Amino acid sequence: MIIQLTKRTGLVPVRTFTKLLCAAATVAAAQFLSPASAQATSGTVAAAAAIPRGQDVESFYQVRSEKPLWFQGGQPTSAAQALIALLQTSATDGLNPAAYDVDSLLKAMKHASGNDSRDVRKADSLLSSAFTAYARDVANPANTGLQYADPALRLGPPSPLRLLQLAAQAPSLTQFVADMQWMNPIYAQLRRALVNHHYDGDKQREILAINLQRARVLPTAKRYIIVNAPTQRLYMYEDNKVVDWMKVVVGQQKPDRKTPTLAGYLRYASLNPYWNVPPDLVWDDVGVFVEKYGLGYLKSRGYEILSDWSDNATPIDPSTVDWKAVKDGSVQIRVRQLPGPENFLGKIKYTFANPYGIYLHDTPRKELLEKETRLFSGGCIRLQDADRLGRWLFGHTLTATSEDPDIKVPLDKPVPVFVTYLTAMPEGSTVTYLDDVYGWDAERLAGVNPTGATVAAR
Repeated sequence: MIIQLTKRTGLVPVRTFTKLLCAAATVAAAQFLSPASAQATSGTVAAAAAIPRGQDVESFYQVRSEKPLWFQGGQPTSAAQALIALLQTSATDGLNPAAYDVDSLLKAMKHASGNDSRDVRKADSLLSSAFTAYARDVANPANTGLQYADPALRLGPPSPLRLLQLAAQAPSLTQFVADMQWMNPIYAQLRRALVNHHYDGDKQREILAINLQRARVLPTAKRYIIVNAPTQRLYMYEDNKVVDWMKVVVGQQKPDRKTPTLAGYLRYASLNPYWNVPPDLVWDDVGVFVEKYGLGYLKSRGYEILSDWSDNATPIDPSTVDWKAVKDGSVQIRVRQLPGPENFLGKIKYTFANPYGIYLHDTPRKELLEKETRLFSGGCIRLQDADRLGRWLFGHTLTATSEDPDIKVPLDKPVPVFVTYLTAMPEGSTVTYLDDVYGWDAERLAGVNPTGATVAAR
């Protein structure tokens, strides 16, 4: 194993472990997760019973006139061996290898080798059943604490018929299986690091296992965005490959300002956006400066006080506001910043509905993007290059046709945005270990949060 130091990408120097990411896992099963985490899978039979008619394994073979998938010339292929390797190491996924009865599969494969087509057909079907059961178990959403703003993003695995069709259509079935191409590519890469022992000690092994579960719920859509708080980067994906990335600013380390993990559909952009200051940030982000510089600060920065939160709210005189009550939290007011050069959201805001009011946006404070560690926001995600993201999303540069505020530009097709917390990230042929900026790894390793409650993965 080669261990090397790389540049800082979080708050502390990171370490990378060189490894062969394309090598198929062939080692025996090992218990990488804690006994409580690696629970036996007992839902295979029940799940199979729930498969709609015409979407099961038998339907796949009927469609392809009983042609084998895992055998060629009466012999099991390398894809079959890759599948066996996955099943034998399924404890890595928090699953029970006994659920897939690998011994019976190996016996069926040996018996079928060189024998008649009925034995081959039986062994091939058993392999397909084990494959679809395993793929379903791995792809079932894990309890990572990720909040789904849109339930449609909580996608389960494809049906056995569809999964086997995808496998059969793959340029290489062996690579489809070994690379777990029905999952997000980050998952397979982190999994290999665990299986091949590319970690330094028990703590790093546990960090990998924690991050593997976080990667389990990442998307496999045609186009999607992943924002990773520990790297403070946004990644644009097409066909499960990163086509571009940029620096971002994410939430601070204060408990109420951390950027949460969530998933939602980005449906439109807003040009010349207002910034409606979140009520819990009004004092810290605006009121303290009013106290320091006087009411003139509001006008100089383009702020206005509104009567309420309705669409018909009207501006009110800021001198009528009890600012002491705002400071002590007994009074909440609506503060809105008008579009302009001082606007915290810059020229563009990209919205995906979620209960936290988190969105992606431009920023006038470009100097923060040049810092090595970028934990400065109240939770929202400030973009290094909002125009470039717009060109990727819409296929052209977004330009306001007037000075009107909040000009909505809808996307033809919504794009999934997943905000995650990966402190172990595949980068080329290495896995990079990042600083635990929000302390969520430490909470997981301890098994409790600061209040003593059990903590789900985040």
